[in-house]
Amino acid sequence: MALERLRYDAASAQVTYRSDKTEGPTAGRETLDALEFLARLVTHIPDPGQVLTRYYGWYANRTRGIRRRARGADAAPPVEVAAPVPLPLQEARRRWAELLRRIFEVDPLVCPRCGAAMRILAVLTESAVIDRILTHLRTRAPAAPARAPPSLTRRPRTVGTTHRA
Repeated sequence: MALERLRYDAASAQVTYRSDKTEGPTAGRETLDALEFLARLVTHIPDPGQVLTRYYGWYANRTRGIRRRARGADAAPPVEVAAPVPLPLQEARRRWAELLRRIFEVDPLVCPRCGAAMRILAVLTESAVIDRILTHLRTRAPAAPARAPPSLTRRPRTVGTTHRA
């Protein structure tokens, strides 16, 4: 149903539908009461679970059965496809880390401070636990500001030695 061909007159509560056909049983215009129009429209809405797809021709059940009987015993056995093998847990973890490495260009399983390998201890999914951790991290005292790296041009002072010129 095209909305361009549908008109509603609020004063008379009438719906007019103009057909796009010039001849035949659905050609012309039809004017209905608004409730009658809705009643006709609702009949086209399927019930939940109602099958709307009808197969005809090659895909219809009847023709598929005829083809199956025609093949008979000389038909080739159906091709069996092996089910995908689930990944072992370690390999799945590596794939997860590899995807993050590709996207963010940072290895998520390497410590950013010391470069040592890290391992997953737990996966948190409860929102209450996650909220408590994040609240704790927000209220924690801020870390000391970063300092500059040691200078390589100055020599370190040695304690207890004297220099003679």
